Amino acid sequence: MATWFIADLHLSPVRPDITALFQHFLTHQARNAEALYILGDLFDAWIGDDDTSDFASTIQTALRQLTQQGVPVYFMAGNRDFLIGPQFAQQTGVQLLTEPTIIDLYGTPTLLLHGDTLCTDDVGYQRFRKIIRNPSLQRCLLALPLSMRMWIAKRLRAASKTQQPLTQQQLAIMDVNTDTVAETFMAHQVTQMIHGHTHRPAIHQHLLANGQTAERIVVGDWYTQGSMLVVTPTSRELQTQPLQ
Repeated sequence: MATWFIADLHLSPVRPDITALFQHFLTHQARNAEALYILGDLFDAWIGDDDTSDFASTIQTALRQLTQQGVPVYFMAGNRDFLIGPQFAQQTGVQLLTEPTIIDLYGTPTLLLHGDTLCTDDVGYQRFRKIIRNPSLQRCLLALPLSMRMWIAKRLRAASKTQQPLTQQQLAIMDVNTDTVAETFMAHQVTQMIHGHTHRPAIHQHLLANGQTAERIVVGDWYTQGSMLVVTPTSRELQTQPLQ
């Protein structure tokens, strides 16, 4: 009995090695999972559920094969794939989660986040996030012809820094603000949190204002290896797997 968590795969056609490892993960470790949670940025760019590319179909087919085997798969949007919607869920069998979500993880209430809302020191990004997550703007984006959205996604991938490991300076600015973390724990009345986004896999302890100790688990990215968190009723372990 184990529940798996992954995030920040940034799947794209230009990194077939990551796609291959993801497919291997779905057909091996994940097939025996009690549940799989994908905490955002599964894709480097998702242009809409009407994407008919071979790449999009390959990923959707792989997810559908897993859910058809009876493994529940849950998806929470990240800052790269927030346009994933009901059609994607229907085609894959994946269940969409709102952010944040609290789950019962073997008896422990656990807060799930993508993680970018914790990075309040990055003021420019938080401003951009507020704009890009506006439902009106998203409707405008989805109203564009598919060909235009595909062109935009191609340009974004060409300019993206996510196809290579980030520098320490980049990682520092996108890391969490500890005060925001503590406030988030207190606001949701939990002592366990799991998220991605920061690309710094680790298990952190936080002392809260009420004297409780809370645990924050960060799931790693898939730039140079696969990164997973596996949780059982008695353990939690961050794992890595080499690229194919």
